[in-house]
Amino acid sequence: MNPVHQLSLFMENSPGRLARVARALADAGVGIITMTVAEAAQYGVARLIADDWQRAARALEEAGLSARVTEVVAVRVPDRPGGLAGVLAVAEKAGVNVDYMYAFASRRGADAVLVFRFAQPREAAEALAAGGVALLEEGEL
Repeated sequence: MNPVHQLSLFMENSPGRLARVARALADAGVGIITMTVAEAAQYGVARLIADDWQRAARALEEAGLSARVTEVVAVRVPDRPGGLAGVLAVAEKAGVNVDYMYAFASRRGADAVLVFRFAQPREAAEALAAGGVALLEEGEL
């Protein structure tokens, strides 16, 4: 498995904070492939996959933002009812727990891409591949 690298930023929930992240990446010429933001009352967590995670991490650091790099597992599934259920059935059978996940539409065909955070991403990826789930590498996103 070649892991997919996700950047996570814990930040204050205030006007302009997310714009600062986007501006730092844009100024560095880094494209955002997918991003999700979860909020709490005063803080939020932005998670993103960039077209160049190392350059993205440097750009965020240079902008004074702290990003944690996490390995996640990206899979391709048919974008139809039951796509997610099939992947989760394989994960359940293998005994791997999903910490969190998010999805986005693929740029190719009628597939969707699901991004999973597992406590043991390499073991989970092996189990998913063995169960017939199509894994994606960073360059395929």
